Amino acid sequence: MKWLAEWGFSAFIEYNGYNILFDTGFSNVYRHNAKLANIDLEETDYIALSHFHRDHTRGLLHHGFTKKKKIILHPRILSAVLKTNDPVIKQDFADIHNVLANDFEVVPSKGTLEFVPGAFFLGEIPRRNDFEPGGFEDDAMEDDTALAFRTDKGAVVVSGCSHAGICNISEYAKEVTGQSLYAVIGGFHLLSEEIPPIAETIDYFKAENPPILLPMHCVDFPALVAFHNAFGSQKFSAGDVIEL
Repeated sequence: MKWLAEWGFSAFIEYNGYNILFDTGFSNVYRHNAKLANIDLEETDYIALSHFHRDHTRGLLHHGFTKKKKIILHPRILSAVLKTNDPVIKQDFADIHNVLANDFEVVPSKGTLEFVPGAFFLGEIPRRNDFEPGGFEDDAMEDDTALAFRTDKGAVVVSGCSHAGICNISEYAKEVTGQSLYAVIGGFHLLSEEIPPIAETIDYFKAENPPILLPMHCVDFPALVAFHNAFGSQKFSAGDVIEL
């Protein structure tokens, strides 16, 4: 077996004795890679979703859990669909909503939720800076969120896609955890065709100076180069393990 990759995001997080599955990608790739990594997804304590887009939620159609798991999400995810006339995409969302309703113990939260001691589902992210628009196309993406963890080294932020803005997310994570940033990991949503605020984002992280800064999903090559030049950031991908 080989590691598989796709356009999507899914992370298995071990924190203080709890197992957390954050997003499920687009297909069954996360289950394939978990098996290759000797991770038993049946031992998952909580699932959390970053937002409603299919590259983060469609993997639920392949979940394979034998017991109902608690899944934490913004309530919008239970009904949100892309604005499209494509019947396949519409059916995908209908199937996702059906699986959520029938196969999981849904824990909806618009606000911040400390679901295990020191681990936070951030909920709706305040949009406070003047350079991150905080949305996607014509959608405000109020459901876009991230996870934050208190550690003895500082706050660890794991983002799914950062439609709310990775700097907005990081600022809110600092407020919620009461700690300075130690690590920011995941999707940063810096894509050239959207004219992203790369310079402003780099300036923000230079001021915050987190020791670990790992842009992954939804970050194109020019942005990765900019982060590498500024911080020496590495690109982590499918199958990589990060120990903090």
